[in-house]
Amino acid sequence: MKIASSRTRKRLHLITGMILGLFLLTHFANHALGLVSVEAMEQMRRVFNIFWRSLPGSVLLYGSLLAHFVLALESLYRRQTLRMPVREALKILFGLSFPFLLVGHVINTRVEWMLTGYGDGYFEVLPRLWANPNAAALQSLALVLAWAHGCLGLWFWMRGRDWYPRYFLVFYSFAVAVPLLALLGFAVGARSLDGIPSNAWFKPVRTPTEILRQISRGVTFSLLTAIGGTLIARAIPVRGKIRINYPDRAISVAKGFTILEASRAAGIPHLSICGGRGRCSTCRVRVTDGLDGLPPPNAAERTTLLRIRAPSNVRLACQLRPSHNISIAPVLGVGTIGPQTQPSEQEAAGRERRIAVLFCDLRDFTLLAQQKLPFDTVFLLNRYFETIGEAVEGSGGTIDKFIGDGALALFGLNTGVEEACAQALAATARIAKGIELLNRSFMSELDKPLRIAMGMHAGPAIIGQIGYGRASSLTAVGDTINAASRLEGFAKEYDAQLAVSADVIRYAGLTVDHRESYDISIRGRTGTLETLIIQNAADVEPMLQAGKRAVSPSQNEKP
Repeated sequence: MKIASSRTRKRLHLITGMILGLFLLTHFANHALGLVSVEAMEQMRRVFNIFWRSLPGSVLLYGSLLAHFVLALESLYRRQTLRMPVREALKILFGLSFPFLLVGHVINTRVEWMLTGYGDGYFEVLPRLWANPNAAALQSLALVLAWAHGCLGLWFWMRGRDWYPRYFLVFYSFAVAVPLLALLGFAVGARSLDGIPSNAWFKPVRTPTEILRQISRGVTFSLLTAIGGTLIARAIPVRGKIRINYPDRAISVAKGFTILEASRAAGIPHLSICGGRGRCSTCRVRVTDGLDGLPPPNAAERTTLLRIRAPSNVRLACQLRPSHNISIAPVLGVGTIGPQTQPSEQEAAGRERRIAVLFCDLRDFTLLAQQKLPFDTVFLLNRYFETIGEAVEGSGGTIDKFIGDGALALFGLNTGVEEACAQALAATARIAKGIELLNRSFMSELDKPLRIAMGMHAGPAIIGQIGYGRASSLTAVGDTINAASRLEGFAKEYDAQLAVSADVIRYAGLTVDHRESYDISIRGRTGTLETLIIQNAADVEPMLQAGKRAVSPSQNEKP
């Protein structure tokens, strides 16, 4: 049950949806004129009918309706799992349900007009619907579901565009206002004719009611048969299974599954902002084993991969249908970085500790973000934050917060300051190596390698639960944090990866002899702070291995 190529099907689905959306828009606009008068509604109906009831208009409308419905069934058939995000499920549910609600209305207006040349106008339809609340509610519900289905389809299509956020409020207001005005127009127009019998106007010879009922039953049965047959067909087991290995588990699925469908079927969280249409790169995976023999990217996938300059072993999970066993690693995770445990009452109340503080910032990231798609910016930031988080937590520290493209890490919440400083220095070396690995991994996607600047200081700080409501968190405040932030800026001034105070070096048991240091001033702080500049933070690792821990640091502030 495959219709043309994937790219052709998607374009046809979009075009037919646009045509149906245009018809709905004109229909709703016609209803909204009920706020003026029923005469205005009837006059505009005649104008719209000049096109929509002409031969080209009828072929375009019903051809689009049939093609859109068949493509929807084909897409449903090819979907290997019915597990999906709520928005996708609502879009499908709305699209399959509203035809049943509209069958009677279409048969009694459009089909009768095609058979007899006569069709009811607003003067007849409004009183009849208004006199039957159930019928009025069903027709209103059908139109709202159709509009919601179209809006969700457009949302999936537009969300990946870089211009969409700028016009979101306009689109949202339009999507709400159109059906609201239409329903108000229907109600006002119907109430203006309340009490006038719907058969007050002359009617020519009509099609017998029983014939219309038979046609309605036939259409309803055909719709049920088509949907039911599709569900039965997709439930028939497909011979042959493959094994998909994730970093933390392995699953078996039937051949024909996309990686995204396999993730959803197994309940594995997997991002896909565009709804699995290959229009964004958030679902991308890195193929770690089994790359040879995979089907080549289709046109939509190839376009997206070229746009992000992805390496050859990166594929879109929503488009890749492996035919043999494969090992993959999702590139963009859905989890968060950092500890999720709740602080104790003592921690929440506040306490003073001597800690080591590390500030880390990604240099020139604003310029880099301007050159990339929003989804790719998020992806790159998450990989960067993942590198920082793993280095900090792997060294014994805690991520306090991420601020833009910067990170604040604390060491010594549960250890002595000497051990905290050694952990912080070890973390800087791991971060430097992690950034180097990122640059090698994404060499083809980056015009310039990622560069970091880090500042580190140790001293007393107040630790406590700070903030309001859900925005509160366990954090640190005080002069030590301000000094570390200033040192991070100092590292940028010297185009170095790390600016670290001599306090941290001595607490960690190392010496600052024979190393060039600078005495810098800290805003809001008296005296100067002795600071070492380290061009490559990876050089800290051999320093730690060769150094000996000192008992305590010497005084290095110079008033």
